[in-house]
Amino acid sequence: MSKTKKSPFIIIVIPTYNEKENLQNLIPKIESIGKSEDFSLKILVVDDASPDGTAEAAEKMSKKYGNIYVLRRPGKLGIGSAYKDGFNKALEMECDIVVEMDADLSHDPKYLPALIRKIEEDNDLAIGSRYVLGGSVPEWPLRRRLTSKGANFYAKTLLGLGTKDATSGYRAFKASALKKADFSTVKSEGYLFQVEMVHRFKEKGLKIVETPISFIDRRAGESKLGVNEIFKFATGVFSLFLRRLI
Repeated sequence: MSKTKKSPFIIIVIPTYNEKENLQNLIPKIESIGKSEDFSLKILVVDDASPDGTAEAAEKMSKKYGNIYVLRRPGKLGIGSAYKDGFNKALEMECDIVVEMDADLSHDPKYLPALIRKIEEDNDLAIGSRYVLGGSVPEWPLRRRLTSKGANFYAKTLLGLGTKDATSGYRAFKASALKKADFSTVKSEGYLFQVEMVHRFKEKGLKIVETPISFIDRRAGESKLGVNEIFKFATGVFSLFLRRLI
């Protein structure tokens, strides 16, 4: 008689700053997917002292669902450090798979099963990709499409990443691979954090795969993309490129 395969323990890390409204819409969707797929999952909200009461809203939902944890930080410290703190906490909780996703509803929870399956198929990093076959950004204007594709082409060319969407923030990691990648020493912020994580995984010889997603712009709140962010990204990728040459 064959043994039933154990369901992996999944922790979804969601960084937040003034995402109360979005989070209240997102979490029930995640919970619904988790229930329908019979996932063993917990949600870790990493909040940077949101003045709109995001952390309090998450704690209130925790009483309802029982699987939501809130990691409160003292201020707005950046998304890269939020992910690092979230990953450290997730690994302390001894999970098998760590998922990262945005709170702003741009990352549809319906793609969670596909990302998790990719890790169960013995990949180390599964990226929810807008630019592989089946992926899309249906609401983006031409300028933003060109900016995003240009950023990915730039990073892919300079760093030899071999991925089509290195800037995507919707991804799943095998927990053991996260440890091997030594993520806690990553210094990058913003979109560059995502690129440097892919770079780390490639340098370590870890297996990276992409699976298609449709990316929908946030429904509430402010976008974090601006000229300053783009400049930091460009100079940061170049710095990573120079490090490769040393």
